[in-house]
This record gives sequence, structure tokens and C-alpha cells, in this order.
Amino acid sequence: MSNHRAHIIAEAGVNHNGSVEDAKKLIKIASEAGADSVKFQIINPWGLYLPGEYKYGHYNIKDVIKNRFSTVLSDEEYSDLNKYAKSLDIIFSGSVFDIEGLKLLSSFKPPYIKVASSDLTNIRLLRQIADTGQKMILSTGMSTLKEIEKSLNELKKVNYDNIVLMHCVSIYPCPTDKSNVSMVKTFKENFGYEIGFSDHTRTNESAVAAYCMGARWFEKHFTYDNTLEGFDHKHAQNEIEFKNYIAAIRDIEISLSNQSDKIDEKEAYTAVRARRSLYAAHNIKAGETIKDSDVLCVRPSNELIPNQIDLLVGQVAKNDIAQYAPFSLEDIANA
Repeated sequence: MSNHRAHIIAEAGVNHNGSVEDAKKLIKIASEAGADSVKFQIINPWGLYLPGEYKYGHYNIKDVIKNRFSTVLSDEEYSDLNKYAKSLDIIFSGSVFDIEGLKLLSSFKPPYIKVASSDLTNIRLLRQIADTGQKMILSTGMSTLKEIEKSLNELKKVNYDNIVLMHCVSIYPCPTDKSNVSMVKTFKENFGYEIGFSDHTRTNESAVAAYCMGARWFEKHFTYDNTLEGFDHKHAQNEIEFKNYIAAIRDIEISLSNQSDKIDEKEAYTAVRARRSLYAAHNIKAGETIKDSDVLCVRPSNELIPNQIDLLVGQVAKNDIAQYAPFSLEDIANA
């Protein structure tokens, strides 16, 4: 990957609500918005949740599991989505939550496999992904620096370091003032891996700041309809917001890229009218000594620029110089 080019992951999650056609709609939106890859959450509910009844925050666990089952797609349907993504020239990948999901996703040979923040401490799953040899995108929401370090050290033990470490705040949606983007710099200084930002804000500003701090991977939740039922639709970006999000990152890439010259052609064109030059304030006869009051410093640009005024003042005019004529070094005797 280029030092400047960011990889933008369009996080579709389970916003297809169990419909292959809606999943394809999400893939098309991601492709047309200019994302580099589109990612789904491959969730087997019994590979993620304990069976039975128990407290689950402010959710009813029965409702949660029912919703999860409603979004399950078959292996054949995921294969179809992978082929559809290829037809639109966008990378297909996913977050996996158990070995079955990992086996399915690995069969598509994606360039990366995503680990959700909830599994940063899931050493068994991390090792299973490491065994594939594929790049791991590792989110860090809800994690302390010590927890992050421990998981990375466990992966080092199996000689695995093909990791992108994603700063993440697991608040949905995440207010900009809680996005804690300076953690990108902390990760770069402390861990030495590629760094990214799994962005749960609804806006673009935190991503731009993260890019400036060195993040080169970005993940953003998106949907085609914020009014739909589900865990993600309400806090995800809509299609227009997502397009603007990608445009903002691409703009900052260009803005921070090195240019061969300090001034390009368009800026040089502006300089002709905006920069001042030195002109005769009135008629000056040959043999007269040029005084400061003889010199106008005004627009537009011409031969002598303001920082050359000391070459004129105190010198003798070699030729007659008409009022408002631009000064030239050929006009003075000792040039």
C-alpha cells in the first residue's frame, strides 16, 4: 500500500437484514462510493452467544438471538456475494466470530480477515486466524493498552505479525468528542504495526484527524436506510454521508501528498496578478538619482519584485523612465 493511499473498508455488517438482494445493494453502494473493500459480519449465533436466558445489558437476549438468526446467510449466499463483489471490482471480506465463519471466509481468499473489538482478547480465535497466514485487521474498542499488548504478544509467540491495529471506540454512534483519535499516534509509537481507525462517528472529522496522525486503514458502518430495524442501521452513515466520508479521506490524501515543486502552475498564474512589483511613480530623467518616493510597489507582478527595492534606491537612472513603467535592472547605471 502507498504511504498516502488509505484502504477504506465499507462496513456492511448485517445491514442486509438477511436478504441477499439487499446485501448486493450494499455492495453496489460501497463500490460506487469508492470504497476499497466491503465487509460483512459472518455471525453464527451459537458461535457467539451462550444459549439460555440471562441479562444482556439493556437488551432482551431472546430478542437479540432472534434478530441474529434473521440475518444469517448460507455459505452459498456468501459465495454469491463474493462473486458479485468481484464483478464490481471491489474486495469482499468479513468479520468472523468462530471457526466456522473463519473457514467460510478463508475459502474466498480475502486479502484480510477482520476481528471485532469484542474478540481482541479471544486468543483462540486470534490463533486460528493467524494459522491462515492472512492479514488480520484487529479492532481495539473496549480494550486497555495492556490487553492489546497481551494479545499481540500471544500472536508473536506463533510468529505472526501480519496485523493492522485499528483504534476504535465502541460507542454507537460515537460522538466526535469521544473519538479519542490521538490514540492513533499512541499505537504507532508503542506497537509498530500498520494503524487504522474503525470509525463509529457519523461524521468525517475524526477520520481526517486520524489520517493526519498516520492511520491508513479506515472502517465505516453504512446502510441504505437508517429507519430499518436492526442493531446497526440507526448509527450507520447513509449513502450520501458515506460518499462524502470517502471523498474527505481522498481529499486529505491529496492535500498531504508531496508535490515536486512548492508552487504549481495554477498558483504561479495567481502570482502574476496577486504579487507586487516595482514601478516608476512619475517620469524619471536619465542621470537622476532614484529616491524611495520614485518607486511604486503595486500589483501586478513584473520584472523587479519588492525585495529588490534596494537595488534601485540610491542608484542613477541610465535611461529615461516613463511614469508607471516597470523598473528593470537595465534602467540603472550600476546594475
